[in-house]
Amino acid sequence: MKLPSIEAQTLAALIGVTSDVALVIDKDGVVQDVSVKKDDLASLGCHNWIGQAWVDTVVVDSRNKILEMLESATQGSELRWRHVNHPSPQGLDVPMQYALVRFESDGRFLALGRDMEALAVLQRRLVETQQAMERDYLRLRHIETRYRILFDTSVEAVMLVDSNSLRVTEVNLSAQALLKDATKRLVGREVVEAFEPASREEVQALLRMAYATGRVEMRKARFTGAQADCTVTATVFRQENGAQFLVRLLPQEVAKEQGPQGVSALLAQAMERAPDGFVLTDRSGHIKSVNAEFMAIVGATASSQLLGQALEQWFVRGGIDWGVLNTNLRQQTAVKEFATNLLAFTGNSVAVEIAALTLQTPENDVFYAFYVRDVTRRQVPEVRETSGMSDSVAQLARLVGRLPMKDIVGETVDMIERMCIKSALDLTHNNRASAAEMLGLSRQSLYVKLRRHGMVSEGDAE
Repeated sequence: MKLPSIEAQTLAALIGVTSDVALVIDKDGVVQDVSVKKDDLASLGCHNWIGQAWVDTVVVDSRNKILEMLESATQGSELRWRHVNHPSPQGLDVPMQYALVRFESDGRFLALGRDMEALAVLQRRLVETQQAMERDYLRLRHIETRYRILFDTSVEAVMLVDSNSLRVTEVNLSAQALLKDATKRLVGREVVEAFEPASREEVQALLRMAYATGRVEMRKARFTGAQADCTVTATVFRQENGAQFLVRLLPQEVAKEQGPQGVSALLAQAMERAPDGFVLTDRSGHIKSVNAEFMAIVGATASSQLLGQALEQWFVRGGIDWGVLNTNLRQQTAVKEFATNLLAFTGNSVAVEIAALTLQTPENDVFYAFYVRDVTRRQVPEVRETSGMSDSVAQLARLVGRLPMKDIVGETVDMIERMCIKSALDLTHNNRASAAEMLGLSRQSLYVKLRRHGMVSEGDAE
C-alpha cells in the first residue's frame, strides 16, 4: 500500500489512538521518549524509563522477548505483537503487548504498547471459574461414589423405580440376591414383574399412594418365586428429570429378626455416614458425639479433639450464637436454617447452616442434636440491594438540595439502624434479648430503638 508522507503531528495522533504506551528507542535499545495514554499506567513510572535500556524495564522472563523484538525489527522481519510483563511498585506484574517498528532514516525504533490488564483479569476469572467447576465436579464424583458404595453394600434389598413408566432403573446387590436376578434382567422392566400376579395390584396401589402423599407407604406383597409375603415400602424423591420411587423389600423373617437394636444400629450408621455434619451435645453444650463430616468441616483428625469440648468455642460469634440456639431450643425444641460461621482448626471461617432439635431420654435427660451443612461451596450470587433498600436510597437521593446534609445523614443512620435491628430479630427468631446481645446493645436500648422506629406496637411490652 502506497501512502503519502505523514506529518509528525498526524503520526503522533495516530500513535495516541492505536496504543496505550508509545516508546521511542534508539538503536542501542535505550528508551529516549515515552508517551502514556492511560492514567492508570502512570503508576508504572513509565517516564522514569527514559535513559534506561528497554530490556531493563521488564521482568526477567520477558527480557528475551525484548531482545528478540529488537533483533527482528533490525532485520526487517514480519511485524508481530509480543506479550511482556512490567514490574509494578504495587507488587503485581502489569501485562503489556508490544509491536516494534524501525525507522530506516536514523535506525531508531517505535514501540507501540497495549495494556492487557483487562484481558489478564478475564483470564484469571476464567481460571478461577474453571478451578471451581473442577472442584464441584470432583465433589459430585465423591458424592456419587459414596452413594454407590452405600447403595450396593446396604443389607436391605432396594430398587429405584421411575415414577412415570414404573420401570426399574437400579437394583442393589441385596435385591439381586433376594429376587434371584444376578444378571439384572429386571432393570428396564416394570417393577410389578418382580411380584406374583396376585400382589401386583397391591404394589401399584402402594406406589400411587406414596406418590400422592409424599410419605413412606407400606404393603404386604409376594415377589416371584417366594414362599411367603414380604414387606414392601415405597417413598418418592425428586430429581431434575422427574420423580423416582425408592422401593425396599424386607422378607418377613428378616422383619421379625430386626428388632429395636437393629434399627438403632442402622440409625447410628446413618448418622456416621451422613453427608452433613452431626453433633450431639448435652444441655450445657458440651459435645458428646460427632460424625466424620463435622470433623471434616472443622478440620479435626480425631473425635477425641472435640468430645467434651463446648460447642460454642467453634462458633465465630461464640456465646452469642450458642445463646440464640440454646434459647430457641428451650422454647421451641427445634431450629431450622440458622446461618452462622464455624472456626476450623486452621483458623479459617467456615460458613454453615444449622438445624437443631431437642431430645429427651426416658430419664428426662436433655440433649441437643445439631445438623451442620457446609455452605461455603454454594455459588452465592453477588449481594445486591433489596428493593426496599433501593427505594430508601432513592428517597434519600431526592432529599439532596431540599435538606441540609446533616439531616440526610441522620436519615441514613436511621435506615441502617432499622435494617440491622430487623436482621438481628430475624436471626434470633424475634428473641429481643439475643438480638440485643448480637447488636451489642442493652435490652432497654434495643427497646427504645424499636419504639423510635415504630417497630413495636404501643401496647407491646418488652
